[in-house]
Parts: sequence; structure tokens; C-alpha cells
Amino acid sequence: MNALSEIADSTLLDDGDAVSATEARFLEVRRSRLEGRVQVSGAKNSVLRLLAASLLTPGRIVLDNYPDQLLDAIVHVGMLETLGKQCRMEGSALVIEEAAAPVSDLVWTGRSIRNTLLILGALVARTGAGSVPLPGGCNLGDRKYDLHELVLTSLGARVWAEGDRLHAEAPNGLTGAEITLPLRSTGATENALIAGSLAKGRTTLWNPHVRPEILDLAAFLRKMGARIVVNGQESIVIDGVEGLDGVSHRVMPDNMEAMTWLVGAVITGGDVEIVDFPADDLEVPLIFLRESGAKIYRDGNTAIIRSGRAFPIEISTGPYPGINSDMQPLFAAYGVCARGESRIVDLRFADRFAYLDEFAKMGVQSRVLNSTARIAGGAPLQGADVRALDLRAGAALALLGFVADGTTRIAEAWQIERGYDKFLSKARALGANATYMK
Repeated sequence: MNALSEIADSTLLDDGDAVSATEARFLEVRRSRLEGRVQVSGAKNSVLRLLAASLLTPGRIVLDNYPDQLLDAIVHVGMLETLGKQCRMEGSALVIEEAAAPVSDLVWTGRSIRNTLLILGALVARTGAGSVPLPGGCNLGDRKYDLHELVLTSLGARVWAEGDRLHAEAPNGLTGAEITLPLRSTGATENALIAGSLAKGRTTLWNPHVRPEILDLAAFLRKMGARIVVNGQESIVIDGVEGLDGVSHRVMPDNMEAMTWLVGAVITGGDVEIVDFPADDLEVPLIFLRESGAKIYRDGNTAIIRSGRAFPIEISTGPYPGINSDMQPLFAAYGVCARGESRIVDLRFADRFAYLDEFAKMGVQSRVLNSTARIAGGAPLQGADVRALDLRAGAALALLGFVADGTTRIAEAWQIERGYDKFLSKARALGANATYMK
């Protein structure tokens, strides 16, 4: 266990409860009204990419607004330390320094995360070879690594799987190329940015998925000395350089966390101020929520949610600036609390409706027809024993627990804090009746 893991696991909750997310068997939730002020942490979907990109340089990296209690980030820091980095917290910043040049093989026996694919790209770009555990993370249906393989092989690497590991090698270094993604993939776009930054010559990535986290990674790499031009959703041009420098960078606020507190405030009839709210990154989702009953006001970088009432929603997820697939379970929870039928189509992960079986245990009636989830909202909810199938589904179940009668027990609730920094302590500060249980 690395030093940051020890800090996270020993952190006590405000009331002295020493059960941490990793120790807990359940999260118990009861009816609550969210009220108060909450600060959005650094984004999970950005910081993990920045951590992987830190492998590209021997220089000192400082990541401010760092979500130090985020379980996936703690795992990633452990991987960096295994590869030769030294990581420590200084105030709200993570400082990364290089004790030794990174080895090519990530030997890791702990929990894996999907970000190992980006670690592979960084290792191949810097050392000419890489070997990582096959990725873990949320089970969202068919999430293979073929597009990552496409990126690395296009840049001249040989990629192969062997057992439970993924390998790549490019003994003479990577070489820039023209790459066309058959579909917009966030992860493949990130790997092209990371690997292309140290490749020889120019890499042009066609049909990228340009979203706020991609722009944050591009800005981070530019500060390190990378030469990157983003041409909207059409293409990204990367001119490789011989080496990258250290840098200080502030992690962008987490739009998924902001959305979670927003939805929670509306469905519980709450009154919440969300500080560091990334409104510019959430333009389209906010349009749908405002039209569906949410009362949202702006005061600088703070969003103020005033006791709205959920109306039925009808959305389809898709590439940015549309509604991200990650937001789908939150919109579903919103629809559950509206009187009438809500409909959700997921254009990226058609199989991401498994959480509806968990919703059903609480009294939610729904069906999936022609890849469309139809949710009958407005019925009373009853607390039940449910399971967090992934981190966003887990958060959605917690929100439903706040509006259900009785007690909701969420198994595998550690999934939630894989992607939410201090989820339980923040929820409690807003008045949530929630506790980790062994």
C-alpha cells in the first residue's frame, strides 16, 4: 500500500465512524433532503489521464485541486510509484517526482483500472516498450481495447495480449501517422495525444472525441512542451517532440460530481449551492434539466439549486457536447422521481441498462424496447438491498435511497468512491442520512 492509500484508508468520517469505503460491505441510505453548500473536486475523468501523462517526463509535476480520496486515483498513484515515481500531497496539490526512469513493465497485483491502457501508451512512447495488466473499471458492456490498439499500431508499435496482460513494443520509437477512428472514442483520443506527443513527426487524428477532459489533457501536455492543435471534432494535429518538461496544472472540476449533487438537490426537494460548478461543460445537460423542472441559478462559479420538481425526461446520450453516457443513470434516477414516462437512449453503450434491475428492487417499473429504456416515474419507492454495478449506477442508487421509504443498503458501494472524491462526507455535510457498514 502506498502512502496516499494509507492516508485515505485511515481518514475518519466527521462523526468518528472509522469504516472507510474500501472496508465497507454496504452503504446504508435513508430518506434525506439535501441542503447546504458543496465544493466540486477535481475531475476523475481528467486527473487519471494527467497521471498517466506524467510518465512522459522526468520533470516535476504538480497537480493542484487534486482529488486525493478518489479510489481510482489512489490506485493510479500506486502504479506510478511502482514505475519509479515518488508522489506526495502538499496542501491541495499532488507532487510527482521521478526517483528512477520508468521501467517498461507495470507489475501490479492490486485492483486494475481502465487507465492502464494510457499507461501502456505512455510507456511505449517514452521507453519503446510497455506491458500492463488488462484494464479493469466499470463493466459497461462491450468495452474492448481495439481502438487503443489501432492508435498504437498506427504509430508503429506491435501490440499483443498474453494471458491477462497487454504488451506493446516499438524499439525504434513511435512514428507519427494519420489515424482515423471508426467511432469517437475518448480513451483512444487520449492515447493518441499521449503517445503522439513523443512520436517522431506529425500525427493527425481524424474523428476524435473532443470533450472538456480532452481539452484539459491537451492543455496539460502543451504546458509540458507538446505541440498540439485541436480542430474541433474534426481532427487533432500533434507534432512530436524529443522530450517534455515538468509542469504545474490545476485539475478541472468534475462535471459528473456537479451533475450528481444537482440531480440530488432536485429530487429531494433540496436547496444546494454547488461551488466550482463547470456550467460551460454542461450546457446541453443543463438545458434538458431546466426544461424538466430543475431550478438552476448562477452566481459566478456557483450553481444554486432551489427546490425544483422533476418532470419526465427524454434524452439520448452521445458525443460531446451532448449528454455523456456516464450521465445516463443520473438522468434515470431523475426520471424515476417524475410523474410520467421518461425515455433514455444510449448511443454509445447500448447494454448500459443493467442498473434498472437494481432500481426495480426499490419499486421502479421500467422496460427496455429497441435499445430505449422506458421508465415509469412517480411511484413510491421502498428501500431495498441493491448492488452498485458501476460507480455511476451506485451514485444513482444512493440518490434514490434519499427519496425512498425505509433503508436502502447498497452492496459494493466502494464503487461510488472510485469516481467521487469524499462522496459520503460531502453527502453527510448536505444532510444525507448515510453510513458505511461492515
